[in-house]
Amino acid sequence: MMIQGKYVFAQLIEFLPSRFFDGIVEKYKGNRYVKHFTCWNQLLVMIFGQLSNRDSLRELIISLDAHSQKSYHLGFGKSVTRSNLAKANESRDYRIFEELAYYLIGNARKKLSNDNFEVKGKVYAFDSTTIDLCLSLFWWANFRKTKGGIKIHTLYDITTQIPAFVHITDAKVHDVKAMDLIPYESGAYYIFDRGYVDFERLYRITQLGSYFVIRSKKNMQFECSEYRPVNASTGVMSDQVGVLIGFYTLKHYPKKLRKVVFYDAEMDRTFIFLSNNLELPPEQIALLYKNRWQIELFFKWIKQHLKIKSFWGTTENAVRIQIYTAIITYCMVAIVCHDLKLDHSTYEILTVLGISLLDKTPIKELFSKIDNNDVKELNCNQLSLNLF
Repeated sequence: MMIQGKYVFAQLIEFLPSRFFDGIVEKYKGNRYVKHFTCWNQLLVMIFGQLSNRDSLRELIISLDAHSQKSYHLGFGKSVTRSNLAKANESRDYRIFEELAYYLIGNARKKLSNDNFEVKGKVYAFDSTTIDLCLSLFWWANFRKTKGGIKIHTLYDITTQIPAFVHITDAKVHDVKAMDLIPYESGAYYIFDRGYVDFERLYRITQLGSYFVIRSKKNMQFECSEYRPVNASTGVMSDQVGVLIGFYTLKHYPKKLRKVVFYDAEMDRTFIFLSNNLELPPEQIALLYKNRWQIELFFKWIKQHLKIKSFWGTTENAVRIQIYTAIITYCMVAIVCHDLKLDHSTYEILTVLGISLLDKTPIKELFSKIDNNDVKELNCNQLSLNLF
């Protein structure tokens, strides 16, 4: 990769699969009748807006106009105007960006795969985050009488820290309905909060040969057939195997379940977990649920550091394109971090890149003089949250 004299932003986009993207564009006829501002130009402008943390379409265009003489070298094309970017986001098929996002998700997960997690195998947490929208502007995102909103349902890969599946719906769609769209893998673990307790859907996971860990609701009725020995010093108060009680509940989930009661001394709270895995030590059942908090941290982080709360267009298509370009940006940075062996947090990498996009320093040199101790202290402060 030749980086001599290239802007930092131009170095970054070399990590994008341009030929693969061209194939997607051709598939959806994204460049039909386009003379100047192509889908590739659009993608790069959107990524630039994500990395430079622009709050509005107007602010993004002003920042581009200030460096218009560099547009060609940055890959933006001859000129970027507010109208042509807005029109592109409104009319070009969002699936172009969705498919690129999933390609980069797959690439990032392969590169970042590891076996360091205590529970062997693939581990996923599934949850959603709601983004409030102004109903008068985002008329299609009907939520309540005076409020609009969307939900981003996300399957988060705990071991690689990369979202494996993203589904965008109206905010009024119930969370459990999104469980039907999860691409379940045999032998993998899926972690849910108690808002996803739906025994008919959980039984489907069992039938597919996958495992789940979910926090139980208080009114659950359970008949124990086997008490297993526990070590109270680990926080596990009981480990039972049994079946659910109730005509419809038992009909929806007719097989045996695991019930683990765990006491968290720091919070002075007791939690009840259900799982269809009858073999794992009870401490690992509790550990799996404890790691569900990573998806909450991901939602918090991406809302703070990428643009998925303030949108540069009001149509559903424009909103979807912006969310998928945020995911593209996140995965691209993760790939850059891996390939260049940058020993820094994603937060710090984005911070440094955001203020250095128009520098001509090699990316690796940007991080050569940064004190890792400051970064570790920052990460420690960010992650010092309750895990349950």
